[in-house]
Amino acid sequence: MSDFEDIQIFVRVAELGNLSAAGRELRHSAAVVSNRIARLEERLGVRLLNRTTRRVNLTTEGDVYYRHCLRILSEMQEAENAIANQKNTTRGPVTLTCPVAFGNKYIAPIIPKFVEMNPDVQIRLHLSDRLLDLLQDKVDLAIRIAELKESSLIVRKLAANKRMLVASPDYLAKHGTPQIPADLMNHNCLLLRFPGSRQYQWTLTGPNSDDAPVTLAVSGSMDSDNGEVLTRWCLDGHGISLKSNWEVGEYIRDGRLTVVLPDYQPPSHAVYTLYPENRYLPTRVRAFVDFLVSEFGGTPPWER
Repeated sequence: MSDFEDIQIFVRVAELGNLSAAGRELRHSAAVVSNRIARLEERLGVRLLNRTTRRVNLTTEGDVYYRHCLRILSEMQEAENAIANQKNTTRGPVTLTCPVAFGNKYIAPIIPKFVEMNPDVQIRLHLSDRLLDLLQDKVDLAIRIAELKESSLIVRKLAANKRMLVASPDYLAKHGTPQIPADLMNHNCLLLRFPGSRQYQWTLTGPNSDDAPVTLAVSGSMDSDNGEVLTRWCLDGHGISLKSNWEVGEYIRDGRLTVVLPDYQPPSHAVYTLYPENRYLPTRVRAFVDFLVSEFGGTPPWER
């Protein structure tokens, strides 16, 4: 038993005035109740109860301690009620991490809609192209656009996402259009670099089912840890970059960018949301995850 249980036993004994009655209510023998009270008195260094053969009464010190114990038990009950209400109420902060460009383009615009639907929830959006540790960095959920490794986190797919190599028509007119993957070694490849990133290695698979993937250690004169910077450099004609459809689909459609090596496909990286084990997921986080799934379900917004 804990010290808190000792307090509960003491309070019931004081209220009922009888060790056996308190024991029956708390499902302990009278001997166990007597031992717990004795241990409590020994720890405090005072006598809390005067015992007779038929009844127990509070001493002066016991009366003071009893009133403080009532307050402790009352506050504990209030704390448990608050947690129970919090579990069943969509209220409180939700901390979300997301890649910068994706967050700016697709997450930030829909957050006001969720907050309007759930006015007691506060969304804290952290934009970063670096992969944060949800538990270590105290993040409720993350949006990832990557090949996911095994983890204890729950993963829900939000949308499919194709990737492709792109460059501006001006860059290709000036430097030539690659015809096979090996040609990329003679081009300025714009890379996304940050600790843990492996985008300096581009893997491409040819059009035939028996084509083995080809991995190239490409390089270039410029790199960045921000995906939007790479898109801007591509648009300005500075090189070739590996981009997602959600980033550059509109620029391909309007002719500002051209798909390079269209018959050779990089691995697709779907859009996922990750969060801790469901059993401990607050209602507010679950509500936001369900909202994201509904917003991105079916045809993703960059293909509508």
